[in-house]
Amino acid sequence: DIEEIEDKTTIQKQIRDLKFQLISSDYKIIKCFEYSLSGLELPYDIQNLHKEREIIREQIRKLQIEI
Repeated sequence: DIEEIEDKTTIQKQIRDLKFQLISSDYKIIKCFEYSLSGLELPYDIQNLHKEREIIREQIRKLQIEI
């Protein structure tokens, strides 16, 4: 039915938006890895960054169950 299709479309858009948030912070992970390999102080709080990204991943997982 149309409502179900609209709901799935909305959920898929939410998932895409969340994945974009992850992709948008990938550079921070890469930069931290590079600094770590170079023995330099990390430019970002890696614990906080990891926690934020895990929250996004969990949101994605929950939404994927709804599809």
